[in-house]
Amino acid sequence: MSLVADQVRRLDAQLDRIPFSHLTSFDATHATHATIDLNSSRVKELVRIIKSLSTTSGSHAVLPAPQLHFLLSQSKLLSDHGGEASANHQHEAELEWLLVSKATVQAYGIIMDTLLDQIIPLSDHIWYWDDVLSSPTYSSLYVVQTSPIRLWAWTKEIYQDSKAKFRHYTTGGASITGFEAGSDTGSIQAGLAQRWRQFYGIVRESIRERSLINVQNKIMSPVALCRSEARIKQANLKKLREMTSSGLGVLIDEGLVFGGNGSDDGKSDIILSAGQEWRGVVERSVALMDMVLKDVLTLNVGVADFEDRVFAGVDEDPELSIQAEEDEMTRPAVVARRLLDMLEIRLPQHLKATRSLVTENGRPSKLVRYWLPAAALLLSSTTILRIFVNRRQEILQWIRDFGVTVRDFWFNWVVDPVRKVVGTIRHDANSEIAIMSRDSLKADRESLERMVVDFALDKPNAATGASSVSASQVAEIRAKVREGDVTPILRAYEKDLRSPLMGTVRGDLVRTLLIQVQKTKVDIEVAMSGIDSLLKSQELVFGFVGLTPGILVSVGVIQYLRGALGGRKGFRETRRAGKCVRVLRNIDRILSEATPSPNNLLSYKDHGLLVCEVHILRRLAHSLLPADVEKDFLEDMDDLANLKGIQSQLRALDRIRWAYSKWLR
Repeated sequence: MSLVADQVRRLDAQLDRIPFSHLTSFDATHATHATIDLNSSRVKELVRIIKSLSTTSGSHAVLPAPQLHFLLSQSKLLSDHGGEASANHQHEAELEWLLVSKATVQAYGIIMDTLLDQIIPLSDHIWYWDDVLSSPTYSSLYVVQTSPIRLWAWTKEIYQDSKAKFRHYTTGGASITGFEAGSDTGSIQAGLAQRWRQFYGIVRESIRERSLINVQNKIMSPVALCRSEARIKQANLKKLREMTSSGLGVLIDEGLVFGGNGSDDGKSDIILSAGQEWRGVVERSVALMDMVLKDVLTLNVGVADFEDRVFAGVDEDPELSIQAEEDEMTRPAVVARRLLDMLEIRLPQHLKATRSLVTENGRPSKLVRYWLPAAALLLSSTTILRIFVNRRQEILQWIRDFGVTVRDFWFNWVVDPVRKVVGTIRHDANSEIAIMSRDSLKADRESLERMVVDFALDKPNAATGASSVSASQVAEIRAKVREGDVTPILRAYEKDLRSPLMGTVRGDLVRTLLIQVQKTKVDIEVAMSGIDSLLKSQELVFGFVGLTPGILVSVGVIQYLRGALGGRKGFRETRRAGKCVRVLRNIDRILSEATPSPNNLLSYKDHGLLVCEVHILRRLAHSLLPADVEKDFLEDMDDLANLKGIQSQLRALDRIRWAYSKWLR
């Protein structure tokens, strides 16, 4: 919902509160006429058009200009209805006044929308000239971009001047000899050569005269000339923005002001009064809109002079009821005719003149700005095409390799790690991390037990110091071996070391050494089993570690592509929030640099600029704020746009900054 739509709905609601009870306050003799009034085809047609002009009849508060023109034409207000009864005529006149009043409100909204749509793009053009003036590189680029246009204009001037001089010489008696009747071929050729020499001399003279006239071009460089041209165009655009903003401010502050009491119900003191002052307000507002459209593009006057001319033109308007001596019953037709003329003539002329000014002073067209890279691309297109044709197979192979690489990366570094993580979470036996087989330690430990027990049974004297080993001693030896104690083997080993040669011959020393090798193997497997248990306890962590690189690369690529293509919602919201911050900065600058009136209110120009920025901010914030927060935001925006004093508007701006910083930063 835009600011103009809110204003139009507010004014339409005020018109809907106009009391018509006095229309039916006839005596009994007029009861029949009242019945005829309400059932006549003319009254029904007026009521239908009034409903069509109301803001509650459709989803859009402001009707398009062609539709408004069609409804006004359907009302037949310009036709003569003088032959009807007095009661009928009075009732129809009241309905006609309501119809033209609602039509005036719609025209008011159309003109405000038009002025807003004209002001907003001007900032882009002004910023373009700022870039050209602030950078020597951009200034030089602008010279290159506009060089074909300058060359064409210069050539056209030389051609027109030479053509005029040549026509003057040929018609003024300076004829060329050699074309008399009966001349031979040599004379004709000599005459043609003399004619071409004369034409060439005229062209040279025209070029020399143009060079003397444009002596400034000889003094200043092409870049300096373009910068001077950019300054002039930027100044014209700024003046156009100031004038349009002033016209918008005049319409907002002075148009359709029914002197309301300031209450929120939209009631107006003038409308509820016994008099008919609201009709004068409608007439004056139509004249005001007409004068604004007429003088808003007059750039050779100041803003203050423009405002004075508008108000003077309204005060001296010959068609206002306070100055025109016409029948009160014909006043709706006069207002309707002015509205039709405004929609048919004044508004199209204004739009055409504005487009002409923007085209003349705005940034160059896309053709002018991009002809150089387009020409370079066109000239090199054959070379590029030849490269593609000659390397077609290589390019296709690169594309295939790229696709295979992307596919392998996706399956090997994203899909497979995800499957492993899922298997770990589900305790899948195939997904367990292990650095040794599951039953390896058990088999080696049992083998060590058998080796130690067999040695103790075979060599009880060397292992235990006794002649035999009992069953209890065997069980004790088994238990100690499970705990890593192989004392019998170490005793025999120590004993054989005293006479290593005899121990080697008997085989006991070698046997004890081999048993100790098995013991070392078991110890290593025990350590590996501990590490294996640690890895199994952190198996999920290792799974996510293996998955992280693939996920990070995939997310990074997706975010980059979304950001490059502009399809990411968060990216768009960030850009909108950045624009909102810049608009808030512009509003603060307008309020800070404004020159207040004696009653501490903004001037028409500053108020128009403020309304334009508020209009932009409302459109940007519509998609950023939640629905419940947006209601409060619109209330604060109304406080900011309404003329309640600069200090009150600054407080509203500060409230907007801190209350909605969560969404507008």
